[in-house]
Amino acid sequence: MTALSARRLAALITVAGVSFTAPAYAQDKTVKIGVLNDMSSLYADIGGPNSVVAVKMAIEDSGLLKKGWKIDVVSGDHQNKPDVGVNIARQWIDNDKVDAIADTPNSGVALAVSNLVKEKNAVLLNSGAASADLTGKACTPNTISYTYDTYMLANGTGKALTKAGGDTWFFLTADYAFGHALERDTSAVVTANGGKVLGGVKHPINSSDFSSFLLQAQASKSKVVGLANAGGDTTNAIKQAAEFGIVAGGQKIAALLLFINDVHSLGLKTAQGLTFTESFYWDMNDQTRAFSKRFAALASKNSMPSMTQAGSYAMVLHYLKAMEALGGNPRDGAKVVAKMKELPTDDPLFGKGPLRADGRRLIPAYLFEVKTPAESKGPWDYYKQIATIAPEDAAKPLEASDCPLVKK
Repeated sequence: MTALSARRLAALITVAGVSFTAPAYAQDKTVKIGVLNDMSSLYADIGGPNSVVAVKMAIEDSGLLKKGWKIDVVSGDHQNKPDVGVNIARQWIDNDKVDAIADTPNSGVALAVSNLVKEKNAVLLNSGAASADLTGKACTPNTISYTYDTYMLANGTGKALTKAGGDTWFFLTADYAFGHALERDTSAVVTANGGKVLGGVKHPINSSDFSSFLLQAQASKSKVVGLANAGGDTTNAIKQAAEFGIVAGGQKIAALLLFINDVHSLGLKTAQGLTFTESFYWDMNDQTRAFSKRFAALASKNSMPSMTQAGSYAMVLHYLKAMEALGGNPRDGAKVVAKMKELPTDDPLFGKGPLRADGRRLIPAYLFEVKTPAESKGPWDYYKQIATIAPEDAAKPLEASDCPLVKK
């Protein structure tokens, strides 16, 4: 064989190698998603089994199943314990070949799982955990947060109530990462707008008795009692605050994180007048109503979707859009997240908005007030919109971000 022939043969082998390896990647059209949340305790209504319903709806609506993709869903209960959550996530990734973990309400769990996901180069699609640190100092190339965070809640409810005259605050705070972040971010907004924080008390997660905490709040004589908690803790605190005559005595309850499921549990008689911030409500427009009607038909208790369940739907929809754009599953979480950030986001529930370098989806937020029983026209008709918070005001500015991924 001449030298020229040898070079031609080598070139052919190289080309053949490319032709064999490229389709192997492009033809890998299997994806596995793990829904990790509280399936049985105080956050089960806002996430739980109905988050699995939302994720399965996103898979169906993506159209990929009809195009030959195989997409499986598994689910697990992290019991609001970071070690349990990490162990489930590790087993899923190592043994069950899970590509992405979705939902993760409980910031302590989410922060721990985010570190594992980075180590394993998988994906964390966070809709449930609120800590702004997930797209701040603890951000990674493998994690995105779609729906809300403590910065949004603070700059919605905290700012509105302070500017409306509620300029002295006392906090009842869930004693873990989420509560700490929410109190921190709200305190910063209160003081920036001329208010004062008179004090606060930490309570264990999943508390049933708030009497001692509420007595301290009453004794503070603050104008606002800020509830830096969520789910069952929020509803228990609100019910017991009514029994203690907190509102009747002239103090205002600020539910810094309130979900439609909480209002449903409380009932309008107890919840009426509460002011809070969310990025989704089922009755916003024709598209949210159509989705929510389908969701309720499949959901346990025929519930309307919570903000986080809606976020899980939208986030998985965009995740699968990125997979399709890549032509197959690259088995590389950072690469998939990079593609998610590159593609324009547009879904029927939150509309259009960029997915930033820090992993935060930019969407508007809304200041709502719970209707009175007389104002409600039927089941789940609970909210009236007070104000719209622009996307750029609902998320921490990138120039102020402490996320290592953000170039300044």
